[in-house]
Amino acid sequence: MTWWRDAVVYQIYPRSFRDSDGDGVGDLEGIRRELDYLVWLGIDTLWLSPIYPSPMKDFGYDVANYVDVDRLFGSLEQFDSLIRDAHAKGLRILLDWVPNHSSSEHPWFLESRSSRTNSRRDWYVWRDAREDGSMPNNWVRAWGEGSTWTWDGASGQYYLHCFLDSQPDLNWANVDLRLAMHDTLRFWLDRGVDGFRMDVVHLLGKDLEVDDPDDLKVLSHVPLNDVPVTHEYLRGIRAVLDEYDNERVSVGEVYLMDPNRVATYYGRGDELHLSFNFASLYTAWSADAWRDLIAATEAAMNPADAWPTWVMSNHDNVRVATRLEDDDRRVRAAMTLLLTLRGTPFLYAGEELGLRDATIPPDCVVDPGGRDGCRSPLPWDLDEPHGWPATPWLPFVEDASRFSVQAQRGERDSMLHFTKTLLDLRRRDDALRRGDTEDLMASDGVLRFIRNHEGRRVMVVVNFSDVHAEVAVKGRLLLSSAGGARAGRLAPGEAQVIEL
Repeated sequence: MTWWRDAVVYQIYPRSFRDSDGDGVGDLEGIRRELDYLVWLGIDTLWLSPIYPSPMKDFGYDVANYVDVDRLFGSLEQFDSLIRDAHAKGLRILLDWVPNHSSSEHPWFLESRSSRTNSRRDWYVWRDAREDGSMPNNWVRAWGEGSTWTWDGASGQYYLHCFLDSQPDLNWANVDLRLAMHDTLRFWLDRGVDGFRMDVVHLLGKDLEVDDPDDLKVLSHVPLNDVPVTHEYLRGIRAVLDEYDNERVSVGEVYLMDPNRVATYYGRGDELHLSFNFASLYTAWSADAWRDLIAATEAAMNPADAWPTWVMSNHDNVRVATRLEDDDRRVRAAMTLLLTLRGTPFLYAGEELGLRDATIPPDCVVDPGGRDGCRSPLPWDLDEPHGWPATPWLPFVEDASRFSVQAQRGERDSMLHFTKTLLDLRRRDDALRRGDTEDLMASDGVLRFIRNHEGRRVMVVVNFSDVHAEVAVKGRLLLSSAGGARAGRLAPGEAQVIEL
C-alpha cells in the first residue's frame, strides 16, 4: 500500500495559517512553528497553496516565477528548513503547482507578448480574430461574465485566459513549454517535496475550434474542458515524478462533476496518482444523496489504479460548517464521513475546529472570485488578536475565541478533540484506512456502510434526520459524534463507528 492511500492531507492556505513576522500575512516560518500541533492532531501530509512570487491578483495562482518563494512568505532557505523539519517529524509536504496559466508578469509571457516572432511566442495561446472580427471562440472565463480572450493591440492577436486576463494560459501543445514546466517540477523535487497538488490540470489540453453550448456558458469554460490530448501531457508529468521514486505523488484538481470523467485522469496507473472528486462539495445533506454519491464514486474508482479522494471544504468553496448552517451535530457527522469513507481525505485548515466562513465587510473584500470568507485567518489564541502579531489580511470569523485552537485544546468535548479522536481511530484501524466498501444503503434518513479489510468489519452509520433512529446491529461502539453509548441507537444528526 502506497503512503498516499493511507495518508490524511491537511491543506494550508499560507496567508491565513500563522504569521511569524508581524506583517499580517501567514508565512513559511509560521507553518514550521506549528508542525508539532499538526503531529499532535494526527495529520500525515501538508498541502501548501501557492508560495511562488506573484503579483497576487489571484493570491498566488498567478505565478510570476515557478522556482522561487515570494518574499511575503519567506525564502527558499526557510522552505528548505520547513521541509527538513517536517520530514524529521514524519510529515510529508505537497506544493501547489499551477500548470495551466502563469501571471502576465511572468518573464515568459513578457517575451511571448513582445512580438509574433519571439521564440517564446508559442508558449502561450495566441489566435487571430475570426473572419467576421469576433473572438476566436465563445468561451467564458471563470469568475463572472466575460470572454476568455483579450486583445493585444501591440501584436495584433488575442491571447487565451480561462481565468483573469492577468493569467494567460500556457500552451502545452508546445514541446519546449512542456519541458520547461517539467523542469519546474524537478526544481522542487530536488529540494525534497513529496509531490504536488496540480491546479485545474484538466485544462492543459484544449480544442480551440469548438464553441461551448450556449446553455452551458454560464458555467464558464473551466468545468466543460475535457480533451483527450490532456492525458498525453499527464503521462509526461507522471514520467518526471517517476524519475525520482514511487513515493512522489500527483494530486489533480480535475474540476469535472462526473466521477466517471474524473476517473479517466488516473489513466492506467500512468497519469495522476489521485484526483479530486468535488461532487461532495455540492451534495445535499441527505442520506439518499450521499448514498448515490458514494455508490457512483465507488463504481467509477473501482479499478486498482483509481483510488478515491474526499473533501468537504477548501480555499475555493464555502466551508462545510457554513453549508450545514452552523449545526454542530451535522458538522461532526460530516467529519466522521470524511474520515471513514474509502479513499484519501483532505482536511482544510480550520475544519478540525469547525471553523465557519467569516463575514467580510465590503471594504475588506480582496478576492476576484468572492472566496474571502473561507480564507479567513486561523485563530490560535483565545484573546484578540488570536495569536497574530498584527491585524491579519482578512477579518477573523465571528466568535473567533470559540473557534481558537487554545480554547478547543482545553475542552475535551470540542470539535478539535473529536477530530483528533477520529484521526487516531483511522490511523489504528486498517479497515477504515484500507477496507473495501460493502452493504452501502440509505433508509429513513440514515446512511450506513461497512468497511471490510481482511475480515475485519467496521460499520459507519450516519443519521441525517432530525429525529432519533434505530439501526439493528450487533457490535461494539468505537466512536459516536454525539456522545452516544449504544451501538445503533442514534440521536438526530449523530454518526457512529461500530466494530462488527
